Amino acid sequence: MRFKVGQIAEFSKTISEFDVYAFAGICGDFNPCHVNEIAAQKGIFGKRVVHGALINAFISTVLGMYLPGEGTIYLSQNSRFLKPVFIGDTITAKVTILEIDEKKHAKLSTIVSTSDGKTVLEGEAVVLLPTGDSIA
Repeated sequence: MRFKVGQIAEFSKTISEFDVYAFAGICGDFNPCHVNEIAAQKGIFGKRVVHGALINAFISTVLGMYLPGEGTIYLSQNSRFLKPVFIGDTITAKVTILEIDEKKHAKLSTIVSTSDGKTVLEGEAVVLLPTGDSIA
């Protein structure tokens, strides 16, 4: 694949209750704001919120599977969480190539938004592009 500045890829998913419980089980984060509806109702958002790290993980899905794709090495990520994501929300993770250097490092814009257009996460990632691929 040839990579160039401005390339974009996306991945969308509706976040289910199962996704939240499975993620809690994998990472061990059973914070009541994620897994306990009664406790979450008393919290700042009034209902359960999806783990921020789970939302951020969908950036990894785009990087590893779509753009740049298989063989990509994830080097760094910064993220700002702007709004909560709730169980049942459909989110879209979008990655855009901003820069490519001579060492095949790519700087990418990373944005996650809900189906109603609200940006819930924004940041930047740096990856090492897959070997054997070319830069446009």
